[in-house]
Amino acid sequence: MESFRKLGLSEGLIKEVENAKFKEPSEIQERTIPIAMQGKDIIGGSATGSGKTLAFGASIIDKCKKGEKIQALILTPTRELAEQVGNVIRKFSRFKNLGISIVYGGVGLGPQIDSLQRSEIVVGTPGRILDHLQRRTIDISKIKTLVLDEADRMLDMGFIEDVERIISKCPKQRQTMLFSATISLDIENIASKHMHNPEYVAVDSYVDPSLLKQIYYDVSQDLKFSFLLHLLKHEHAGLVMVFCNTQRNTDFIASNLIKFGVDATAIHGGLSQAKRNNIMERFHAGKTEVLVCTDVAARGLDIKGVSHIYNYDIPLSSKEYIHRIGRTARAGKDGIAISIVSQRDYDNFRNVLRNPDLKIGQEKLPEVERVNIKFVSDRSYNRDGQSGGMFRDRRNFGNRQSFGRNRPGRSVEGRRFDGNRTHQGNREFRSDRRTGSNRHSGESRRFGSRGRGRSFGRRF
Repeated sequence: MESFRKLGLSEGLIKEVENAKFKEPSEIQERTIPIAMQGKDIIGGSATGSGKTLAFGASIIDKCKKGEKIQALILTPTRELAEQVGNVIRKFSRFKNLGISIVYGGVGLGPQIDSLQRSEIVVGTPGRILDHLQRRTIDISKIKTLVLDEADRMLDMGFIEDVERIISKCPKQRQTMLFSATISLDIENIASKHMHNPEYVAVDSYVDPSLLKQIYYDVSQDLKFSFLLHLLKHEHAGLVMVFCNTQRNTDFIASNLIKFGVDATAIHGGLSQAKRNNIMERFHAGKTEVLVCTDVAARGLDIKGVSHIYNYDIPLSSKEYIHRIGRTARAGKDGIAISIVSQRDYDNFRNVLRNPDLKIGQEKLPEVERVNIKFVSDRSYNRDGQSGGMFRDRRNFGNRQSFGRNRPGRSVEGRRFDGNRTHQGNREFRSDRRTGSNRHSGESRRFGSRGRGRSFGRRF
């Protein structure tokens, strides 16, 4: 505990840390807590699971006084993250018996209003916090600390106006701590408008790139589900997360996996909050092995023991991809991220590969049994399984002669056909069509970089 004691924490908080069996502070905790204890504004770059909740929460807990109404407000992008952060703060603040309110949409206002009257610390999503402000059921005019957790995600989800309105209701004399995986122009604008001489704290990603294997398979669309099923049944996996881009596809994949004996559960924003909480509790406890989810439902969640990430649908950007794969290869454990790429995914996959830090190697297809699956109608999603047969190793992505019946001169999935069959050869994904730099490799490279200097668009 001496290492925590050196950070300036109170004996009561050190005792709670000891009870939680924390031996040493994480890098983000070690570097952030002393600055936060001084009351300085902070911009922190750190991944989910790195210990940043305690990094900003420790100083809040030690400075809060019982019975002096709301003294700290923590904004998060999602309900699940609000629950997660709030529960961590509650756990480490027991020695002070502080009141912690966790507020988000989708549940009744009454219990939240009652809780807010007895709380010193509030954790919530921007929309619901703004709702309470409009109803005058929350008073943040006296807060001493404001935290924007996963600020980049809040901005991506369109919360910037809500965040600005909430900040306008906070006292100007306060401590502001902002944590983000990326520092974009919007983040810089918020910092310049609402923070006073912030200290930059950037740490390496909690994901160990040397332990994370990233691969992709090029699979025909009608065999995509069959291939996923094959991998799930043949890989020696711990907890597994399968990412889809839509709620409908999430339900579609989960229901068909169950049909073939896979212990799978779907989670997305269309479910009630109580249902989502129950699903996450079961997954955390290892009672469900495969979580099929959308990005929104899984954002910010710190889930221990995830060994495999499957991208059944390819995300729209490298940023989303990095957030997905960041849930494995943690705390010294191996992890693997597998992308199942079909023709309709090519454009998205090229977008992902534009990030020069990502090296995703192509793997040869094994022999896989084709299965019949239940079709769920979706205009954006074709039938994903036909009856009978086997398939064998297909041509490499860049070696394919054609992608269906294409007329001369027609552009298909980003490729140009000149009337003849495309030239044979090892044509690879390109991150930039102007430079033609090669984009797939089996190498692993570090996702984050250390440093304190600010830069637009720099990832931490």
